[in-house]
Order: sequence, then structure tokens, then C-alpha cells
Amino acid sequence: MTARPAPPAEPGPRAVPEPAPPADDARVPPHARPVRTFLPRRTALGPTRRAALATLWPERGFAVEDPTRPPPLRPDGALDTERLFGRVAPLVVEIGSGMGEAVRAMAAADPDRDYLAVEAHVPGVATLLGALAAGGPRNVRVALGDALVLLARWVPEGSLAAIHAFFPDPWPKARHHKRRLVRGERLTLLASRLAPGGVLHAATDWAPYAEEMLAEVAAEPLLDNSAGGFTPRPAHRPVTRFEEKARAAGRPVFDVVAVRRP
Repeated sequence: MTARPAPPAEPGPRAVPEPAPPADDARVPPHARPVRTFLPRRTALGPTRRAALATLWPERGFAVEDPTRPPPLRPDGALDTERLFGRVAPLVVEIGSGMGEAVRAMAAADPDRDYLAVEAHVPGVATLLGALAAGGPRNVRVALGDALVLLARWVPEGSLAAIHAFFPDPWPKARHHKRRLVRGERLTLLASRLAPGGVLHAATDWAPYAEEMLAEVAAEPLLDNSAGGFTPRPAHRPVTRFEEKARAAGRPVFDVVAVRRP
């Protein structure tokens, strides 16, 4: 039997690599490596997604951890949002945009602000770019990679209008709770990047994680949850297909909204 030839390399970004060791010593054991809030995975792309990457990735996308496609940076090393978006406007970062359903709707309804969708998986990036190419809002850019690395490396403290984290992985097993996004030092990082009055908006359909989010926000001195608990879903947060499935399965959705203190 004749072996089938390998498919051509897909255009656009590479999959997110495993986290690097925290030190130069290659002997650092795996358990000492940085903890991801997601698991990198590879998925084959169909022709439509490959075409979207080839068309819009050079214009509207960049990679967090691939030096062949870095973002535009200012002389001080911060993300140059003026070059990235072609204007100066308040910036909203969405962490874990998935297929981009929420960020597209919110950006279209909010044209005076810019939206940076950060997604760790190439299929989601490709799907979002395809939707943008088909007439989606112009105020959206896409970053492939770890949002926490992006925030720590390129986003100055006190600079963001909002951070959205809709339905982050709840990591339900107790031994995986350390991977949760809205927790401890990760939450402090998110809060520190918000401008005074900037909004952190998280949503989840996993009740134990929702309760933990409330407790973590209450313990974070940079944030104020004026509602004192969960917030009814704001009208500006669209109901996505993921949320519809959660509701159909009988899982309520919880919104946690907090504001950066002055």
C-alpha cells in the first residue's frame, strides 16, 4: 500500500506550546513548571478555517508565544493598541473567546471601544477570523495564546476598560482547582490591569466555581463587588449557544461583576 502524502502545513498560527520552565535549567521537573488555566490541544482545520487564517490572520491576529507573529509593541515594551486597532480607544480584553460569538456581538454593539479576543486554541481563532471576514465588527483583534502571559508581559497596570471571562474552564476536580482562572494571584493580575473604574465580568454555569469566584473577588483588595453577590445577567452580555446548552441541561448561569477601586 502506498503511503498517503502528509497534508500541507496549515497557514496562520501554530498551536500554543506547553509552558516553559520557570528557570533556564532544563532539569526543572514537570511538576515545577507554570500551571496553565487550559490544556493545549491540536485540531485539524478544514478549508474554510484555513482560508480565514490566510486572509485575516496577518491583519487582525498575533500570537502570544510564537515569536514569528508578535504583536506591535511600543518602545516601552507595552502592547501598541493604536497600531493594532488603528485608533486610540478604551480597550476590553476577553479571555477565552471560544468561537467568538460573545465578543462579536458585544463589539458590534459597542463601536467606541476596542476588543481584544484572547483564545488558546487555533480553531476558535480561525472561526472568529472567518466571522470577521464575513462582515463582523472592525473593532476586534485576535490573540492566540495564554491571556495571563499577555497581560503580564504586554499590558500595563491600570490600562484596561474591562476584562471579560465568560465560562472559563471550571476544572471541577479538586486536584485541578489550582488551574482556575478567577483565583488568587491570577485574579490579582487581572484586577491590576484594570483602570480605576474598570470592570471585571465573569460568568460560569458551574455553581461551586461561581461561589468561589464571589469569595475570591471579595478577598481581592483591588476589586469592589457593589452587588454583594451575583449580578443578574447584564443586557449587554449576549446569550451564546454554550449558555443555551447549559440552561437546557438545567444548569443556571451566574454572573460576577466587580469594579477596580480607585
